Order: sequence, then structure tokens, then C-alpha cells
Amino acid sequence: MKNNIKVQRAIHDMTQADLADKIGVSRQTINAMEKNKYVPSTVLSLKIAKLFKKPLEEIFFLEDDD
Repeated sequence: MKNNIKVQRAIHDMTQADLADKIGVSRQTINAMEKNKYVPSTVLSLKIAKLFKKPLEEIFFLEDDD
């Protein structure tokens, strides 16, 4: 699964730490998600989508081999 969290952060002028604070995780968790090393839970994915006011599918998307 891929995501565009980094792009959304840039649009909203947020650092990894800013996003982490707003959704209740560590900055390292945000970093791991952006590098596609960590697949977030459904709850965490929904929090991110809600914060950015975007549908989940605009932030997270499956790759062909998922």
C-alpha cells in the first residue's frame, strides 16, 4: 500500500511532528508510513484522512501486487 501523506503535509504546511501530534502518534511513525515501511491501522488511516479533509482513497492506495 502506498500513500501521499508527505504531499498532503506539504499542502497543509505541516511537519512530521505536527501531524504526529495531531493524530496521537510519534514522528517516527509518520516517517515510517511515508517511506511505506509501516501500514497504518484503519483507525489511524481514518484520522489522517479526516485531518486532511480528504477521502481515504485519495491518501492511501493499493499497488497492483497488494
